[in-house]
Amino acid sequence: MNTLRTLIVDDEPLARAQMRRLLENEPDVEILGESGDGNDALRQIRQRSPDLVFLDVRMPRLGGFEVVAALDGQASPLVVFVTAYDEYALSAFEVTAADYLLKPVRRKRLRESLERARRERATEQAKLLQAELLDLLERRPAPDAGDSRLWFRSPGRIVSVKSAEIEWVDGAGNYVKIHAAGKTHRVRQTLSRLEARLDPRRFLRIHRSTIVNVGHIEQIAPYSSGELVLVLRSGQRLTVSRTYRDRLENFHLASVAASRSHH
Repeated sequence: MNTLRTLIVDDEPLARAQMRRLLENEPDVEILGESGDGNDALRQIRQRSPDLVFLDVRMPRLGGFEVVAALDGQASPLVVFVTAYDEYALSAFEVTAADYLLKPVRRKRLRESLERARRERATEQAKLLQAELLDLLERRPAPDAGDSRLWFRSPGRIVSVKSAEIEWVDGAGNYVKIHAAGKTHRVRQTLSRLEARLDPRRFLRIHRSTIVNVGHIEQIAPYSSGELVLVLRSGQRLTVSRTYRDRLENFHLASVAASRSHH
């Protein structure tokens, strides 16, 4: 059973005592401690890294929202705001709180809040595991064979694509679209980083936002203003910008030289 390491923050001793009594009946909750003001809460959160904080909204000097803002994403636990005033509910969810409890806190409602926190933490743990796995896969040296696979993070999952099946890639900002075997995969990665992972003997940058697998090129045709158009076997047409035209010509010359050396 995964333990929810929990901190109780409230400037009212009776409210803290009530929350402690309710939480002590939950087998997966470990109460790390209590805090009676926002500054001490910040210190404890940074030192003890709790999984979950029940945080009073209105406290002298530093309130609950100010505590969350001060964390600024660093060592940020799941937060359940607790208050006697329902007017803060919208603000609580705007700062991505796990939940919002009204005083006096009822056992049934608290258990609903804990269940929500458990689900959120499980989701975050799954994302971390996915990211670690993807990092290992990305750093693993790819074999030279054309059927080697590349691994990418796609929304909600990790996908693998055979290198030889990638026809072309287009990018915009921190995302790229990988066109392979009739499918398009949108993944979070810059085009430059992807280019570094691809075999330079098979893949060529032809535009600031386009990479092509030269094995899928069917035809090269002149276009306007000194540009060229590549026609792929799938019928897709890609423009070679003037900036990258020399790369294509050099790639062609290198390929011809390599072919002659093998004969």
